[in-house]
Amino acid sequence: MLNNRIIIYAQDIMIFTGRSRSYAYKILKEVKTAFGKSKHNLVTIQEFADFHSIPVQELLDSLFKKQ
Repeated sequence: MLNNRIIIYAQDIMIFTGRSRSYAYKILKEVKTAFGKSKHNLVTIQEFADFHSIPVQELLDSLFKKQ
């Protein structure tokens, strides 16, 4: 299955980092603050990767690897 999603969610962060849900929400809040986004705005995979200096392809491979 090809996943063309561009938004990252807390569940994705939990999978990628192996950390808790509360940690994932904390990280999303930090990324939103860094990019000047409001509480209701979504975070893209690109923004998350840029914020953490992670290559986007590495993040995509980890999140959407073939089962």
